[in-house]
Amino acid sequence: MSTPPQSPQQPEQPEQSSGAPAQPSAYPYPNPQSPAPGGPMGFPPAAQATQTGPQSVYAQPTLIGRPVQPQPGNPYAQPAPYPVVGPSPTGGGGAGRAVLWAVVGAVVASAAWAAGVFLTASGADADLRGYAAPTNLCTSTDYSSFKAEYTAEDSAPSHNGIKDDALDEGLCNISLKKSGSSYSDAYLYTQLDLHKKTDPAPEFTASWKNYGDSHKGYDVESISGIGDEAYLVSDDTTTGSTSGSLYATLAVRDGWVTYTMSYSAYYTSYDTDTDPPKLAEVSAWLKTDTRATLRDLRG
Repeated sequence: MSTPPQSPQQPEQPEQSSGAPAQPSAYPYPNPQSPAPGGPMGFPPAAQATQTGPQSVYAQPTLIGRPVQPQPGNPYAQPAPYPVVGPSPTGGGGAGRAVLWAVVGAVVASAAWAAGVFLTASGADADLRGYAAPTNLCTSTDYSSFKAEYTAEDSAPSHNGIKDDALDEGLCNISLKKSGSSYSDAYLYTQLDLHKKTDPAPEFTASWKNYGDSHKGYDVESISGIGDEAYLVSDDTTTGSTSGSLYATLAVRDGWVTYTMSYSAYYTSYDTDTDPPKLAEVSAWLKTDTRATLRDLRG
């Protein structure tokens, strides 16, 4: 997911460590520094595939006698459920035919079992908790807390999304401006993912809980009372109101639904904003507005 549009007065963003996924990643690769609506699904930077050729994120071949391994870089790929079947028995005797029919019966039974497993894993039991992905996530994003600080309305926030059998996703970018500002003073990014084929819990936890290990300088705080689990990831390098940057992302998982709300601001000596909000204030706003948004999206 690319860096949000910045004013000509803003400095280059702080360099990130090589190999770190761009932000805020679509699940499961979070990156709260810079919202990037460019990639599909937050395919980090909405999930971007690491392979060079086109390929389905979920589909994979199954060959009898050759178990298929998960493709590297694909967090959703699963090993083929079908068992490895040996060569057909030789000979025309009754014993050979009995063995052959036993093998065929085992394959049919295994296929039926695998079909049942596939149907269960493919969304029959997806725990979406009543959430629905709106056509325009910006109109469904509650950011009332931020509006008290940034009173100038963004008349044209950008949004996009996808609707698919495996995933429904909404993305939104909002420019935050104080009264009298010629350029954006900060940016707000939100992303909603309804995972309909795969439970995102294990990878969501691994990605966000350990975010500080893969992105030096970031603080990670577990937040209770929002969804099944939530993490506040932040990086504050501000010095007064003249330099530095402030990033904060609240990532939430509720069943098979994930939601992130990210705030970013960059300060220079040329900024007209001489009294920017502090991290504690931004963190409180993220919690309040995320709760309100999820409540509305759940209906």
